[in-house]
Amino acid sequence: MSETLEVKLLGKDYRVACEPGEREALLAAVAFLEGRLNEISEKARGSGERIAVMAALNLAHEFLTAKNTPADVAARLESEAIQRRINSIEAKLDESLAQHEQLF
Repeated sequence: MSETLEVKLLGKDYRVACEPGEREALLAAVAFLEGRLNEISEKARGSGERIAVMAALNLAHEFLTAKNTPADVAARLESEAIQRRINSIEAKLDESLAQHEQLF
């Protein structure tokens, strides 16, 4: 059952629903985001909304950059190699089954 957690970002209170087992992770995310929001608000002018959008863009960029790290690319290439191998095995099985069907 979800619980409601009150958090504060940029001086504003928000109520957020979370699962009991996710409480600590959510609080860590709030602390992380609050730090980013404060960093941006020190450097940029604007309202809370502008700061929030800038933080969201920065975090999205970092996420996508991290997602395309060499380790991720290597995993993707390995996955593609595995899929090619599976396709090759399937083709051999289909060929073998077709030969056996001709015997009957």
